[in-house]
Amino acid sequence: MNNIRKARENDSGRIAEIEIFNYRLYFYPIFKSDEFYFSEMQVLNRIKHFSDHLNELYVYDDGVIKAFIQIKDKEVVKLFVEPVLHDSGIGSKLLEYAIAEHDADHLWALEKNQRAISFYESHGFRLTNTRKPEEGTAEYLVLMER
Repeated sequence: MNNIRKARENDSGRIAEIEIFNYRLYFYPIFKSDEFYFSEMQVLNRIKHFSDHLNELYVYDDGVIKAFIQIKDKEVVKLFVEPVLHDSGIGSKLLEYAIAEHDADHLWALEKNQRAISFYESHGFRLTNTRKPEEGTAEYLVLMER
């Protein structure tokens, strides 16, 4: 876990890039919202958001920031790895860190994101029967708990 550290102000741009790359690659095909994914989802807009949440953010940094996790209370709010580094074990290290150091015990996953659900299940999270609509869409989020 020695490559995981608290995010700093100057990390916000890189965190925003990682989030945007993942959103466009994995969520755009589901939601197909040009306005959101190509207009609203801009690095400068997201830098401000992440700068306001630095107390909840941790990065995987081995000389280059390759992933981040956002933890609020005991909830994993976001976990994203640079897409070309998926399946490298970095996401597992961040999630294990959240569990060990922050007692993370729940998260919401997009119901259609089976890859993410399988990943979280492999780390001891289980699907519950609790669902909620993804704001402004016809899709649902599912609650997963440890």
